[in-house]
Amino acid sequence: MGCRRSVLRLAVVSSLVFMAAAAMAQNSIVFTTEDYPPYNFRENGVDKGVGYEQVEMIMKGLSIPYTIEMMPWARAIAMAETEPMTCVFTAAHIPEREGRFKWVEPLAIDRNIIMSRKGSGIQVHNVEEARKYIVGTQRDDYTQALLERHDFPRIDLAANLDLTIKKLESGRIDLMPVSEKFYHKLVDEGHPLEQQFVLTEQKFAIACNKSMPDALIARMQDGLDRLIADGTQARLSREYGLLQPQ
Repeated sequence: MGCRRSVLRLAVVSSLVFMAAAAMAQNSIVFTTEDYPPYNFRENGVDKGVGYEQVEMIMKGLSIPYTIEMMPWARAIAMAETEPMTCVFTAAHIPEREGRFKWVEPLAIDRNIIMSRKGSGIQVHNVEEARKYIVGTQRDDYTQALLERHDFPRIDLAANLDLTIKKLESGRIDLMPVSEKFYHKLVDEGHPLEQQFVLTEQKFAIACNKSMPDALIARMQDGLDRLIADGTQARLSREYGLLQPQ
């Protein structure tokens, strides 16, 4: 009899532990992101970036369990759109995404430029001239929506950013939109690229699944607002060479 009671107590305790773990998992937030300096990237085994560091500061201030997973962008944004309690950063807040997510912003401001392979002979100064060429980008990136909005007739979509860069450098595509800061990083690394013109100035944010509770979005926004008010965001923007959000 005593043995049966012990087994019963053990079963009850195990059930309670499982239920508690399940409840915690339901309240835990999953953040997805990509390797895209200077917003989010891995350097010497350490994850960092102007977006990454702000997300960590926001969540530590809220004392809510969370994880951050780095993956290809198409998968990262798809998870945030389809899976509850999931957010993606650093996501461009563009009209095409307006109703698909709940937003916490701004994490950063940057210019988006059109670049070409150095020595290609291409010279374009505006969108109208650039439409004559094949322009490549990664699938489901906000630059895909930008190109479509500007009626580019020949858009080449690749699975990821690295493949798009390889296509540009090999001459398989003519032009490519990219963050101005990331362009300078590529040039510093020795990539044979040159800037053509500024396409847009863009606001970046945390984009959360639409089922995310409004109260939680408000707490995250309050946390970001504090980083802005105390100068933390401005300091990070300076450190990573970005424009300071207004």
